[in-house]
Amino acid sequence: MKPKTIEEYIYAAPAEVQERSWKLHECIRAAAPGAMEGLKWSMPAYSYQKILVTFAVFKNHIGFYPMPSAIKAFTKELSKYKTAEGSVQFLHDKPLPLALIKRIVRFRVKESKKGTIKWRS
Repeated sequence: MKPKTIEEYIYAAPAEVQERSWKLHECIRAAAPGAMEGLKWSMPAYSYQKILVTFAVFKNHIGFYPMPSAIKAFTKELSKYKTAEGSVQFLHDKPLPLALIKRIVRFRVKESKKGTIKWRS
């Protein structure tokens, strides 16, 4: 069955990555209190009026999608991770950089408040 909530998504993930997924979920929630939570494109998504961030579990990593503006703003801090225009990969065999993730999410919250986010929720 296809997950309908973030919790169902995490429980459907392989057992060995569920704890990492819960930590990421709680980190995002702490950085964006009151954000609406749901699934967009079959991924956990967090939004105010527009989507702040999403993530997805893959075999070897968690894909974290904070948009190109955040990747650009945190280029130096993200240099040790594989990134693309709007995404970053956190390998399962390395600890999640929770403090960095929290800063990125807070950056996205600020963008949301300024009205510069392009994604729709």
